[in-house]
Amino acid sequence: MALLAFGAAGWWWVNQPLRLPAATVDLSVEPGTLPRAVVQAVADAGVEVDPGLLYAWFRLSGQGRQIKAGSYELETGITPRRLLSKLARGEESLRAVTLVEGWTFRQMRAALAKEESLKHDTAGLDDAAVMALIGRPGQHPEGRFFPDTYAYARGSTESHLLERALRAMDKRLQAAWAERSPQAAVKSPEEALILASIVEKETGRGSDRPLVSAVFNNRLRVGMPLQTDPTVIYGMGAAFNGNLRKIDLQTDTPWNTYTRPGLPPTPIAMPGKASLLAAVQPAPAKALYFVARGDGSSHFSESLDEHNRAVNKYQRGQ
Repeated sequence: MALLAFGAAGWWWVNQPLRLPAATVDLSVEPGTLPRAVVQAVADAGVEVDPGLLYAWFRLSGQGRQIKAGSYELETGITPRRLLSKLARGEESLRAVTLVEGWTFRQMRAALAKEESLKHDTAGLDDAAVMALIGRPGQHPEGRFFPDTYAYARGSTESHLLERALRAMDKRLQAAWAERSPQAAVKSPEEALILASIVEKETGRGSDRPLVSAVFNNRLRVGMPLQTDPTVIYGMGAAFNGNLRKIDLQTDTPWNTYTRPGLPPTPIAMPGKASLLAAVQPAPAKALYFVARGDGSSHFSESLDEHNRAVNKYQRGQ
């Protein structure tokens, strides 16, 4: 009956495209906003519409009270009918941000800070304060977030996105730990996460990950220092200028695996799924050494003599 009361002219109007001030218009509806205020927000956004007529449509359709809070994108060609449907269904406009495998927490925060559609509620907070804000007080942030592409609604907060990435890493790490093999020398999910971050930084070649993991698991098993450059670089922080020197390998930090035995105290980057699995499923190999061939792959050796020959061949051209 309500639609009949609206009349034929009104029905024609609800199916006519609205005039927008641009190709797309952003519309934000806060929780608890009444239909009349939503209509006003549409007009305030620059949409050429008769607020009284639009409000009448919202009321008579029976969907006005179903409008959901959120961030919406109104596109060219949208009609009053489509507008109300979008708002009632909660079809929010989504943005996406990609957290890259191997990024540090500092790099991730810098990427989020550039997302104009996010609310930067972590701006000005140090790392410890950020972790407290997302419910992990006292936990070191490095490596705790799963690298992936995350869709979010315009106006979402950085802290909410971080919480999602944090829960995703918890889930991925738990799943990987449940699939660990007898060859794994890591003794806990925490150790697996740390080792996975090292594997992530040591190679981007999928086929080499289990072998790189085997080297480090084998070294952990026999008590050999890991001696992995990425941990040294991480421990240097801002002091690293792109050139790793012998003195750097000899300068002790908590993350220097040349001067300290075992795994470093924290992860050194965000490991992806493949590195998490490699850390707990090392290849059944006896290798204790590896060296880059220069083509993205590595040569793996069981003895120091073989390793030295590989270094001469691939690094020194001898």
